[in-house]
Amino acid sequence: MTGVLAPALVLGLVGSAHCIGMCGPLALAVPSAGSGWSGRLAGGLLLNGGRVVTYMLLGGLFGTFGRGLALAGVQQGVSITLGVLILAGLIAPALVNAGWLARGPATLVMRLQGIMARQLRRTSPGGLFITGLLNGLLPCGLVYLAVAGALATNGALEGAAFMAVFGLATWPALLAVRLGGGALSMRWRGILRRATPYVIGAMALLFILRGMGLGIPY
Repeated sequence: MTGVLAPALVLGLVGSAHCIGMCGPLALAVPSAGSGWSGRLAGGLLLNGGRVVTYMLLGGLFGTFGRGLALAGVQQGVSITLGVLILAGLIAPALVNAGWLARGPATLVMRLQGIMARQLRRTSPGGLFITGLLNGLLPCGLVYLAVAGALATNGALEGAAFMAVFGLATWPALLAVRLGGGALSMRWRGILRRATPYVIGAMALLFILRGMGLGIPY
């Protein structure tokens, strides 16, 4: 299983700069579970714990689906399709900004954001954990890629483990933001942010090669 989880670890670590940009403001806005440093730490653990639980549920679901595809003998085709879609997703933002691609409906996202806004008023441990659960459902290209990786695993357990490792790998950066307001220097954030598309592209090519069944060890 180690070979399956290594890409999840790399994706989570390299994608941390993306997570800081997307989830960092939420990490700072969420109330503490108590006073002082320990309260901020507890709040961060509850928030990120809820997020990882959602990721694991998604991983188990898509891992099960992927296992069914493998038994049906179509997982190779699905792997190639996922790789192509991920590559398309890399250029989609540029197409949207250029006006060549229409923006999708944002109704569901707005509803989730509304629920989370109400949750942010709650300082109880349960409220913070639920906020984390909802955070895991917000649209995120990096999460979509991780879910694609879970789909390529060998069942619910591997899929859940893949998403757990991915989520846990993003913890250090987000907890640093929570505790220090941004302990990761701007220089390193820039390096990681620039590296993220290349890592995503490499994983997309890996999906395509795996689907082609060329016998290449990876």
